[in-house]
Parts: sequence; C-alpha cells; structure tokens
Amino acid sequence: MKKTILLLILPIFLFANFFDFKPLKINKDISCFIGAYDPVLKSNKGFVSNVCYIDMGNYLILLDASATYNFAKELNDYIEKSTNKKIKFVVITNYHDDRLLGASYFKEKGVKIVGASNLPKLIKSHPDTYKRTMTTLPKDLTKNTKAVLPDILVDKKLEIKGKDKSIFVLKPSKATQSPADLIIYSPKDSFIFTGNTIFNGRFVNYAKDSNIDEWIKALKFIENKHAKYVMGGHGKRFDKNSYKPTLEYLEMLRKQVKKANEDDIDPADLEKYIHTDKFKNIPHYDELYLRNARHYFDQLEWQ
Repeated sequence: MKKTILLLILPIFLFANFFDFKPLKINKDISCFIGAYDPVLKSNKGFVSNVCYIDMGNYLILLDASATYNFAKELNDYIEKSTNKKIKFVVITNYHDDRLLGASYFKEKGVKIVGASNLPKLIKSHPDTYKRTMTTLPKDLTKNTKAVLPDILVDKKLEIKGKDKSIFVLKPSKATQSPADLIIYSPKDSFIFTGNTIFNGRFVNYAKDSNIDEWIKALKFIENKHAKYVMGGHGKRFDKNSYKPTLEYLEMLRKQVKKANEDDIDPADLEKYIHTDKFKNIPHYDELYLRNARHYFDQLEWQ
C-alpha cells in the first residue's frame, strides 16, 4: 500500500511548477505579475521584477521575461491557458538579468524579442550581470537559462499593431536607470509600463550607468502622457501618479549631490549632504541611499 502511495505522489512532485502565478488585473486586456521587493534570492526564485501582458486582440505582447527559462515557460503556459491566445512579442525593458534571461525560453519558441538598439552591446559588455541569477538560484530552476539577443531593435520608437490596438515601444531619453531602458505605451488602454524607470515598493537603485538628467527627462515624458495606469518595474502601484515618488527622489538627489560637488567636499563627507529621510521606510533604503549618492557624485567628478 505504501509503495502505491509513493508511486502516485512521485509523478506529481517531478512535474510540480516552481511558481504560483497571481495576476493583478489592470483592465480587461492587461494583467501584471508582481515580483518580490528583494534582490534575486533562492527564496523568491529570481522573480523580483514586474511582468505584464497586453491582449492585442489576435495575440499577446509580454512586457519583460523575468530571470529564468523556467519562469518564462510556466508563465507562458499559464497565460495561454487563461487567454487562449499566443504571445507573439516579448519586449525587454533593459539588459538586467531579472528582465532579460527569461527571454531564452521565448527565443527557443520563435517569439520575437524586442529591445533597445544598444541592448546587444550591453549584453555582451556586461557578462557578470548574469552571474547573479545563475549562481544564486538552484540549477534545476536555471536550466536552459541564458542571455539572448533581441530580434527587433528600437532606436526611439516602434509601433506594434494588433487587431484591436497598437502599442508603442519608446526610448524617451538616452538612459534612465540603465542605458537600455524602454517604456511601453498603449494609448487605447491609457497604460504605460516603465520597467526600471519607476520604482515602487522598493527604493530607487541609482547605478553606475544611470543618468539622472535623462532619467528625470523620461519621467517628465511619462507625466505628459497623462496615462490612467502607470505600472513601474517594481511594486504593485499602477495609478496615474505612480511615477511621482521616483521623480521626487531623483530631483532631491540631484540637488543635494550637486551642492556637495559645488562645495568641493571630500567624498568621505558626502553623507552630511544627503537628506532623503522622507524615503527611509521604503525597503532597501539603508543599503542604497548613500551608494546612490556616491555613484552620482562620482559621475559629476568625472564630467
């Protein structure tokens, strides 16, 4: 009897999914899946950034692909069963592992991968970016996962047409959180997906290759679209004002660090100029607030 029970349980275990998807419905045509607010960890299985899909009428467009082949495969299966439609395009909003690596599954399926025109160069020049996922997560989860190049490149604007609507893949500035950041705009849905151009639920990460002036420019571009729904790359918030905390913080950071630079301070004293405590209750503030300031200060020093 015990052997029979084990035989019945074993196939279920072998074919169990890694992920339990809980879609956040934006409207009848758009749903999003909200990633964890922490970095890539075994506990969150690498699912740390938001992924959305848009129903174009005759097919679907996926916005970002998360960090693993297995995530993308399971998500694709879930979405196809839920909608009875196929994903035809995947738009990758930057070169980071948590958005790009899942595209390896869609590439294998022949789905067209869309990315910024500088995405191939950034993928090739930042190989260490992909070690985080590959070394942190278990091998059974990362199996078949790899960085893949886009099929369609976007310089400033790409229109993708479906039966019921068009969406626009846009690069509103030279760089935001990364030089390859894109946003996706669906006028009919009054919806914008921003990737790492907007952070909610976790503190803004200003990286070495971020550009504060161009980032603020992109946020102003989003503001001027007056979209009803604005979904960032992190966090559950998707109202029309969801961009404002990121914009407020970046303007504050720019002002304070520029003052420190103009005063020709010793970099060791930079913390005395940073007064961003308004955001201190956001997860990962303590780890990032001074590092962000140092990255921007170093950029100013080398201008």
